Amino acid sequence: MRKIVLLGSTGSIGTQTLDVVRNYRDDLKIVALAANHNVELIEKQIREFKPSKVAMYSSKAAEELRVKIADLGIPVYEGMDGLIELVKSEEADTVLTAVVGMIGIRPTIEAIKAKKDIALANKETLVCAGHIIMPLAKEYGVSILPVDSEHSAIFQSLNGEPRKSVEKILLTASGGTFRGKTTKELENVSVEDALKNPNWDMGAKVTIDSASLVNKGLEVIEAKWLFGVDVENIQVVIQPQSILHSAVQFVDGAIIGQFGVPDMKLPIQYALFYPDRRPMPEERLDLFKLGSIIFEKPNTDVFKGLPLAINAAKIGGSMPTVFNAANEMAVKRFVKGEIKFLDIYSMIDKAMQHHVKIDNPSVEEILAVEKETYSFLLS
Repeated sequence: MRKIVLLGSTGSIGTQTLDVVRNYRDDLKIVALAANHNVELIEKQIREFKPSKVAMYSSKAAEELRVKIADLGIPVYEGMDGLIELVKSEEADTVLTAVVGMIGIRPTIEAIKAKKDIALANKETLVCAGHIIMPLAKEYGVSILPVDSEHSAIFQSLNGEPRKSVEKILLTASGGTFRGKTTKELENVSVEDALKNPNWDMGAKVTIDSASLVNKGLEVIEAKWLFGVDVENIQVVIQPQSILHSAVQFVDGAIIGQFGVPDMKLPIQYALFYPDRRPMPEERLDLFKLGSIIFEKPNTDVFKGLPLAINAAKIGGSMPTVFNAANEMAVKRFVKGEIKFLDIYSMIDKAMQHHVKIDNPSVEEILAVEKETYSFLLS
């Protein structure tokens, strides 16, 4: 039985992970749950899955949850210390990190040191700290199993193949809500417009990042660390049907890819059962109904999030942290109606031009750079 600590249980990935666990209660067990502040939902999850311990990142939410589940006798931890307490659980063998933001870095490091396998759905962990995480996982003999759909597809396509035979990674993207739009057409788009992803059911932040192609830029940086390839050997391909989830081209010209319906439960289940595959009671891809498949080049003149991310990856060091932090700040302001959609790119570019790179930053330096980027953009 795989025993799982789930960080971020009330978010999109977290709730879909619990759907997978429901389908395999004899093979998967939730031993710990953590969320930020959604007390109502996590209480329902606790009563259904009966974890040994739980944590809330918000101290106020932790106090409220303690009252609500007092009858269960389950300890409720809080803050960063609470997340770290959960990932060190002796009964757990896998930690699925689906929290959003920099708070995912420290628990992942501590989980690796506790020799837990990592099912990774937190982008910041590798975008900002890949130079720390990947060597640490190798040192402790821990597997990093990607939960992101595209990285899972690459992982599956590489299975059994020597890494030296890889020519390039073909990282697919749906193109987001605004695929095919011109810069002029994007000048006055609304938040509601940006949240209409054609294929995927994701949280608001990821959906907006998909619309700007920032999300794909973050995935390029992740792929660099996950698969040990240079950014120059990662090619982003727009595949608007979201049927080919990504592929690998090898030195002999062969391309191996992973096809399927756009459903996040597939990569989640694959990560939790790896190296096994289990039946999944979901819709199947019908090639006859599909009929044809479309591929396009990304328009990097309009969707500048992608080239900005690639530039941050090439510069390296602390620059990807600046890229990520500036985007987070910009998306928050866009959602509040304080800036326009295209201003997201301007804010990222401004922050990157201002920053002086730190080589091989420590976790403390990464967190400091994030704060400095926020302060600079608010000044």
